[in-house]
Amino acid sequence: MSLIAVNKLNKSYGSLKAVSDFSFTVDRGEILALVGPDGAGKTTIFRSLCNLIEYESGEINIAGYGHDQFDRIKPLLGYMPQIFSLYPDLSVDENLVFYAGLFGLSKEQFNCKKKRLYEFSGLGPFAKRRASALSGGMKQKLALSCCLVHDPEVLLLDEPTTGVDPLSRRQFWDILRNLRETGSAIVVSTPYMDEVALSNRAIFIYQGKKLTEGTPQRLVDQFQGNVYRARVFPSADCMEQLSHIEGLTARRFGSSIHIYLSGAGSIERFHSVLLPLGIKPEDIEPVRPDLEDTFIQLIG
Repeated sequence: MSLIAVNKLNKSYGSLKAVSDFSFTVDRGEILALVGPDGAGKTTIFRSLCNLIEYESGEINIAGYGHDQFDRIKPLLGYMPQIFSLYPDLSVDENLVFYAGLFGLSKEQFNCKKKRLYEFSGLGPFAKRRASALSGGMKQKLALSCCLVHDPEVLLLDEPTTGVDPLSRRQFWDILRNLRETGSAIVVSTPYMDEVALSNRAIFIYQGKKLTEGTPQRLVDQFQGNVYRARVFPSADCMEQLSHIEGLTARRFGSSIHIYLSGAGSIERFHSVLLPLGIKPEDIEPVRPDLEDTFIQLIG
């Protein structure tokens, strides 16, 4: 049986349908990534799982318990919201003590757990530093440590690495993969496709609806057509003119442009209309589609 099972979840805010017939499962020892733009419904799903908001219909089952038994579910959950929510005037150590007290850990249990948390988070040397004085990456590691102080079976992490430097992001995901090996079920939302590639499965979500679901490689394989990279700067004027060319789709991709052709179309037949835009044939190269290309194609 899956540790998390959500079936046909629905939630609206007035006339806005935030989540529509959304279903998924997560097994022990699995990381599920939720991927979608701001407003897609990811945070609503997390808050529904944590019983922080009421949803209109659907079923949520965690570790065999329905939401009508949330007192049984609560000790099993570790929730890390999108916004840093710890006490900035307390030190690293004091924040951990506070959360240990909330979950009824004895002094002996806490001291044993604290040692392990400091080992994998690297926060030991900063134990006396106030949370407000930590870097972005250390704040997120502290928030995760507070989530883990009571050994939850289920971790719900809402964009935990947004705004964090690349090294800290990598360290954070090293921690998550170690937790996965202990049998935790982890649901994490992320805007970073390189993090999606580290998950076991991912769900693309848009306007509250599931677009598709699968392993990272299976999601890449869903892309249909051809992708080309144009090594030119994606100025607003260039992107505007590309949008009027029938038969291709173009998107900014970092400091270059990705051009998408559906079916078996070839880029050669577009050379004559691309050249006046400053896109020369030698500036164009075929590339393998990746997760971001699939997501862009699915949202149209």
